[in-house]
Amino acid sequence: MLAPTPNREPRILVRIAAKPATKEAAIREAAQLLTAAGCIEAAYGESMLRREAVANTYLGHGVVIPHGLVDDRHLVRESGLAVLQVPEGILWHDGQVAHLVVAIAAQSDTHITVLRRLTRLIQNEARLAQLRITPREADLAAALTEDAAAAASGPAADLRQRFDWTVDYPAGLHARPATRWVEVAKACPARIQVRHGAQVADAKSLIGLLQLGLQCGDPVTISAEGEGEDEAGALARMRAAVTDLSAGEKAAAQRATEAAAKAAGSVAGWNPSDAPQVIAGIGASPGIAIGPIHVLASAEIVVPDEPESLTTGGDRLHQALGATADQLKALADDTERRLGKADAGIFRAQAELIADTDLITLACQLMVEGHGVAYAWHGAVDRIANQLAALGNPVLAGRAADLRDVGRRVLAQIDPALKGGHDLPDSPCILVAPDLAPSDTAGLEPARVLGLATAQGGPTSHTAILARTLGIPAIVAGGPGLLALANRSEAILDGTTGRLYCDPSAADIASARAWQERQRVQAEAESRARALPARTRDGHAVAIGANVNNPEQVPFALDQGAEGVGLMRTEFLFLERGETPGEDDQYATYRAMLKALDGRPLIVRTLDIGGDKQVSHLRLPKEENPFLGVRGARLLLRRPDLLEPQLRALYRAARDHVGPGAPTGQDAPLSIMMPMITSVPEVLRLRAITEGIRAEIGAPPVPLGIMIEVPAAAIQADALARHCDFFSIGTNDLTQYALAIDRQNTELAPEADSLHPAVLRLIRMTCAGAARHGRFVGVCGGIAGDPFGACLLAGLGVHELSMTPRDLPGVKARLRAAELGALQALAARACDQEDAAAVRALDPGEAA
Repeated sequence: MLAPTPNREPRILVRIAAKPATKEAAIREAAQLLTAAGCIEAAYGESMLRREAVANTYLGHGVVIPHGLVDDRHLVRESGLAVLQVPEGILWHDGQVAHLVVAIAAQSDTHITVLRRLTRLIQNEARLAQLRITPREADLAAALTEDAAAAASGPAADLRQRFDWTVDYPAGLHARPATRWVEVAKACPARIQVRHGAQVADAKSLIGLLQLGLQCGDPVTISAEGEGEDEAGALARMRAAVTDLSAGEKAAAQRATEAAAKAAGSVAGWNPSDAPQVIAGIGASPGIAIGPIHVLASAEIVVPDEPESLTTGGDRLHQALGATADQLKALADDTERRLGKADAGIFRAQAELIADTDLITLACQLMVEGHGVAYAWHGAVDRIANQLAALGNPVLAGRAADLRDVGRRVLAQIDPALKGGHDLPDSPCILVAPDLAPSDTAGLEPARVLGLATAQGGPTSHTAILARTLGIPAIVAGGPGLLALANRSEAILDGTTGRLYCDPSAADIASARAWQERQRVQAEAESRARALPARTRDGHAVAIGANVNNPEQVPFALDQGAEGVGLMRTEFLFLERGETPGEDDQYATYRAMLKALDGRPLIVRTLDIGGDKQVSHLRLPKEENPFLGVRGARLLLRRPDLLEPQLRALYRAARDHVGPGAPTGQDAPLSIMMPMITSVPEVLRLRAITEGIRAEIGAPPVPLGIMIEVPAAAIQADALARHCDFFSIGTNDLTQYALAIDRQNTELAPEADSLHPAVLRLIRMTCAGAARHGRFVGVCGGIAGDPFGACLLAGLGVHELSMTPRDLPGVKARLRAAELGALQALAARACDQEDAAAVRALDPGEAA
């Protein structure tokens, strides 16, 4: 950017004690001052309003800078500033209150000088407070013509009212509680500051609070200054917020301590003989991985410095911040729905970081100095992140990482070419990440990623399912401690038990490798026999199917020993595209599935949307608790535009491929299954709809089954069995509804164990109800793919098991080595246990 050409000072027009009723009124009043003075043509005022509609001009600390669009600069006759002093304040944008409206009409680069002065001014709270109420126009004019920074106001001093407090948060003032402090402070009109020794921070600045580096035991003074009740009320609200957080912070620390103690205990499977650091998560994909840690971070980005007009650069920064804020809000809303407010707080804290006026001011100052917007933003983020990291507090070092991460989000909005990618080493590693999108997981190369550990997520997430499909050992819900691990440090990951062992001894590495080799030999033996049926030693056969999403997955499933498809998840036809698939598209897919199976059974689940599976293009209403809302069959009955095309496509496929005289029951070439059934009337309504469409199409009858996913359906299985042809139990959902635990909740996920006796008893009730009417029962949930879980299910009376294809050989081998009578006795004992841990203790690790 060229240095600004010398210009005479812009005309400054000041109006003291203005009282505009709205933001629009304030902009029009300022524009009238500039128009009357001959600085602008009247149309420039409309340009200022149009610009405000696309980019917020709030600079910070009560200062706003409305100005026109770049394309309308020809409407500026002479550079000028119109300053409205609004002592009572005016609502500007999303709760921001403006007290000084500085409307800029700039020729050439006059606005650069103005912005430089303003960015200095807003860092002087005392000066700003005086300017908000001064009766002298000259004071405001002087503030906008001074090039030297205001003199320091002396040593740190508290505001008029104050209280002292000693930090009692075990982890100190980290981002989550600090974000709450900022939320409360911003809701108060009074000034609020926090002082620790000689350091002072604005309570409305998250970065400022974090830079104090407050740790447990540090004394602080929190003070406020305002008018009358505002001052006292603000201090009372801050005191309540600060102290109310203490119990939650202490409880979180206690849970972390208990989790660490639990992690030190032994587990069923491989255990170290020495005492390495253990991080306990949830096993998501079985197997042991041994190798160096690599904490996933975006590759280093070289940001070019491409100077541009400060006006256009400012527009781009505002738009990027707004787009990122929307992105983070969507992430926070989704995370709160799945995991709760605590985990959603991560993204709300990140949103607060990029809204911080200190950060934005620094970026603006760098732009004023002549740097491009991307370079200025990257430099501001880097400088403040370095300051946080240098405080020596590991928690604040984590916030520095958060700031860099969210900074990269903004950078990608400024220039998509700077999005960058994930940086993986050339040598194989155990990959550690906060979480991975399913698309990220699907792109992992097993040759380079030995194992996967995520801080968030659940064992039934799409990421966990994909890890199992790829055969990569994985743990999820390991917590934030994972992200603090040092790169290239050695570790052992056990995806079966959900443990990550850090810096293990040579003896433990050797022991783990020996275990790994035994598991490999066993897996090879199971694989060689994978084509054999799952028939117990006393002749009882259990049908074995695979869970698949599309026809392309069928050949691999059959190669692994699948006898058919026990669950086709049709929601992936909707999730993997940006529009609703039409009837012909669906028909082609179902025909391709039947052709790939060549007469083997195919069970198609109709659209199962809701809960943790949302499809944006369906435009479903937002629900406070989507797991208890309109999902599965409830949605299908309310949306015939989704149900009827799918049924027509299925019955067309049955007419054109299955034909009359096909087998029925669990051997039928095509069966249709309805999700999330809770009552007999639902089944009767769905039967009537399906029968009407079948008759219209001229298709042969096909078995119609239902998913047993809620306790109500399991308890009333005998009544439901009168009206449907088969059951398939979804153990993942049945577990979360029976135990009242969201299966995606990171904190509670370890307790959402499908081998809980209550869940097993519901499965037993389902099998008993089905048996009264001669219906077969399948299971397509997670425990069907667990060899021990499969044994229990067979003992409870389940006829068919469907699972991830890679789990097929192990399950079939375990069942072939068992006898039905022993499995029935084992299942009865399991139902009599008191908790899931006691059930798992019944697993001998070999055939029953």
